[in-house]
Amino acid sequence: MLMAKRIFTFGVSRTKEILVRAKHNLPELPYDYKALEPVICAEIMQLHHSKHHATYVNNLNIAEEKLKEAVIKGDINSQVALSQVVKFNGGGHLNHSIFWNNLSPSGGKPEPLLLKQIENDFSSFDEFKQRLSNASIAIQGSGWGWLGYNQKDRKLEIAVCANQDPLQATMGLIPLFGIDVWEHAYYLQYKNVRPDYVKAIFDIANWKDISARFKNASSC
Repeated sequence: MLMAKRIFTFGVSRTKEILVRAKHNLPELPYDYKALEPVICAEIMQLHHSKHHATYVNNLNIAEEKLKEAVIKGDINSQVALSQVVKFNGGGHLNHSIFWNNLSPSGGKPEPLLLKQIENDFSSFDEFKQRLSNASIAIQGSGWGWLGYNQKDRKLEIAVCANQDPLQATMGLIPLFGIDVWEHAYYLQYKNVRPDYVKAIFDIANWKDISARFKNASSC
């Protein structure tokens, strides 16, 4: 959070814009590490959450602290360089925070409002699954496949983001359902067969959460 903080030096009032914020924290999972088995094994979940996501959070906090110092000093070169670090780690934090809630041991089905929108925009639910799967599988290197909502056009869209680029900040779409295709998300279990992982992820998609995100996005 940004706020103006008034400081006093030798009785003279000076106002400076100082970055004042709470540190980001690793969110707790809404289920146990083993809860998503056999689709995603407990070992992957533990490493993915407690190591990879935790690293994004830690690096984001460090980068924002350095950025605060660079802003105070007026060091524009450092601000530009650090903005890329914030984008990568901030994106990793945002993406994973959505991803954990997009998954559920009980799976489920889209609620009627979302299902109707899916059928309107993709002709059928199966066609939507195929298009999101194909897009996610085809990503070269690391990244994310997304179902997003275009608030301007009032429709659902399939999109892909490289590395940890956040969907809304980079493409203007509200993220509803993300598929993480970084190798750390599946390699220990699925090896190099990304298509098997992407196919299986739909079995644990938390459509209650995805439907709620759609409702919030489409009501604005």
